[in-house]
Amino acid sequence: MSDAADGELGRRTVRKVSSRILPIVGLLYVFNYMDRANISYAQLGMQHELAITTATFGVAASIFFLVYVLFEIPSNMIMKRVGARLWLARIAITWGMVTVLTGFVQNVPQLYGARILLGIAEAGLFPGLLLYMTMWFRTGERGRAIAALALAQPIAMVLGSLTGGFILDHVQWFGLSGWRWVFILQGAPALLLGALTLLYLPNLPSQARFLTKAESAWLEREISAEYRSEEPETFLGQLRILKDRKVLYLAVANLFAACGLYGFTFFLPQIISQLDPSYSATNIGVLGAVPFLVGAVGMLLVARNSDRTGERRGHVVALMLLAAAGLAGTIWFRQDPVPALVCLSMVAVGVLGYMAPYWAMAARVLSREHTAVGLAAINSIAALGGFLGPYVIGINAGEGNVSLGLYFPIGCLVVCAVMLLAVRVPRDEAARTVVPAGAAE
Repeated sequence: MSDAADGELGRRTVRKVSSRILPIVGLLYVFNYMDRANISYAQLGMQHELAITTATFGVAASIFFLVYVLFEIPSNMIMKRVGARLWLARIAITWGMVTVLTGFVQNVPQLYGARILLGIAEAGLFPGLLLYMTMWFRTGERGRAIAALALAQPIAMVLGSLTGGFILDHVQWFGLSGWRWVFILQGAPALLLGALTLLYLPNLPSQARFLTKAESAWLEREISAEYRSEEPETFLGQLRILKDRKVLYLAVANLFAACGLYGFTFFLPQIISQLDPSYSATNIGVLGAVPFLVGAVGMLLVARNSDRTGERRGHVVALMLLAAAGLAGTIWFRQDPVPALVCLSMVAVGVLGYMAPYWAMAARVLSREHTAVGLAAINSIAALGGFLGPYVIGINAGEGNVSLGLYFPIGCLVVCAVMLLAVRVPRDEAARTVVPAGAAE
């Protein structure tokens, strides 16, 4: 086949894969992220009905991540064995059921139990989707593909903000409070999405009905060529990646980034509510959508530029520092809505925009056999930041001033930036290794 014909085949295949795979995985992550974060808006109603303090809310928001961490690696290993279609569908259906049932909790212990079950149900989705992307996209397109996946976060938060605030103010059907309907109405779509995944998501290019034999063969050949030749690993062999210092270093850096991301996500409604005590839940929802809309645009621009230049580290470092500056500005302007929203938008660009260059960089560390465990390990360790961020903010925030708890995520974002400054990262076109400076190859 000529180079021109091969190029046209490749472009056609990538277009097909992007149009058929990305919408399904994107929807999975949209509702996944919305259902883990909808407690941030439900809290505006249930804090009175269940007598929840800021510290209690911090525990309820963060406890999800403790069990999430434990089940991520097993989940990815199971997915590699049974296939993405079946396993991702299972995850969606079970988290949808748990989210709906959370709308019926009667006290704080039951709320804690529901959050623990949600962590078990959701565990493995994001690293599973990352693993799935490595089966469908070459390195040169992976940054943008991951950005399209990560775009689900701001979309989820925009939808969650707009619908969460509206439901709180306007939906009290069958005698149930609005905060209960936030869980019920936002959790139900995951059940339908699980069925859609089971019916339409192919495991591998060779099983995709929307690709011709030539297209699927080309794609699998191209992706296989990006990995060095290697023998299949045993279960214990795959787990050896957990001792790899490159993986652990990147995972710890991502843990600090996650402290900022989830601290911001879970406490944004409360931060906005303090800008003006007269805001209704609907007002808070609309204003809460603004930073995520800005963050979505920033994420796409960052991913495009990172893929174009092949540079990852500098993008991530700059974005971490931007987010830290935004949080600092939020504290300074905590009673001035317009500059505070500008600062919150800076935070959103930083904590959302870093995802595409970071995960594109992290995926380069791993061999094909170690991808399932390695990506899950990095995400699992980072998920501890999802526990620490909301928890520490909750216990340090005064009941009348959430801003007092924001100094912790500011420090975490700066630490992440400093750690990644010490990482030696060649451009993607040059090499695929990522090594902490001073460490041996």
